[in-house]
Amino acid sequence: MLDGVLWFFRNLALAFYNLGYAVTNPGQWLNWDDKEALVRFIYYGGSKEFFFVMLLLFILLTVAGIVWRPVMWGSVRAIEWFGNTIGRLVAWAGLIMVLQQVIIIFLQRIFRVSEISFGPFAPFGYEFLDKYTLISYDLSWWSEELKLYNAMVVTLACAYTFIQGGHVRVDLVYSSISYGKKKLTDMIGSVVLMMPALILTWLYAWYFLWRHLVTPKVSATDKLDLMLKKATILRWNVETIGFSPSGFNGYFLFKVLLVAFVFMMLLQAVGFFYRSFLEYVEGPESEGKYLDKDTLGEGEEAFEGTH
Repeated sequence: MLDGVLWFFRNLALAFYNLGYAVTNPGQWLNWDDKEALVRFIYYGGSKEFFFVMLLLFILLTVAGIVWRPVMWGSVRAIEWFGNTIGRLVAWAGLIMVLQQVIIIFLQRIFRVSEISFGPFAPFGYEFLDKYTLISYDLSWWSEELKLYNAMVVTLACAYTFIQGGHVRVDLVYSSISYGKKKLTDMIGSVVLMMPALILTWLYAWYFLWRHLVTPKVSATDKLDLMLKKATILRWNVETIGFSPSGFNGYFLFKVLLVAFVFMMLLQAVGFFYRSFLEYVEGPESEGKYLDKDTLGEGEEAFEGTH
């Protein structure tokens, strides 16, 4: 028990040094022309050092917010603005997905074409103008690409939906307890349930992504020394294999979206904890303070009735 406590505080203290070193030596991990720098970026992105640096920043920001509440409210507003902005932008992917599906059906069933080309002269089909065609893929490629739009909506709009109160929740106990107990429950839930689950998902998603971007394969169990030795033979090997010979071949983008999802939801977990704390401290009159919620157009909340 004592060894575990000492290990924790030792790593937390080292986080000051690790953060300072990373900030003052960006070329050691951001200069991807250097293979060793790329290896360090991959390793530290899923390491305990990175975890304790993030934990240190969270603790420092929390303490600053407790001492001076505008810092915490500013953090809440920034996090929620980020989640709302990304969510509202990516929501257009749903419309693009529908329009693209309609185009595919028309071209396939009515005009019997086998591919879709985009470019200034692509609709005319002149062979001598093929060099001006920007994009040309088989129809099955565009059909499979629809999955990407769906994945974008699911992953990048998740934080937005959380902010708007759109996630389904069963309030058998929560709805009957007092205001203060609700806020305490929200704080405990964000720290005990949301954050640990998302951190574990990050560890999986991070290495899952890089195993499909570089070779030789990297693993969460690899030590830094071993990975640095691999740097001499490291090369980019972006996954471009589709489920069918002429199908969508950008499946590595789904791995990128998974990492982006975890990052955004971790931010939102922090923002939710801060909001719950501030609303608990300041009382019921502060509930929903600075909250930017969408409406249906007549004063109704966009996600009313989801509880």
